[in-house]
Amino acid sequence: MNLKPLADRVLIKPTPAEEVTMSGIIIPDSAKEKPLRGTVLSVGKGTKDEEMILKEGDQVLYGKYAGTEIEFEGEKYLIMRQTDVFAVIG
Repeated sequence: MNLKPLADRVLIKPTPAEEVTMSGIIIPDSAKEKPLRGTVLSVGKGTKDEEMILKEGDQVLYGKYAGTEIEFEGEKYLIMRQTDVFAVIG
């Protein structure tokens, strides 16, 4: 990947929100819950005060409003600080 986060930031690919239908009604993307889970694609080198603990491939949980959404080469990603990640799954 050509997108490399700096310092204590991580690049995350959100897990797609599940599409829920009720009685044939399709929920639009704007009404779906923002995913709170994703995969770390790339990490920065950390800072002198904070070592980078996360690594590529980690499955993580993060806050509902954490990070900044970006679009790169047609894909949507989140960039956030390592401290915005709550837990590593597995």
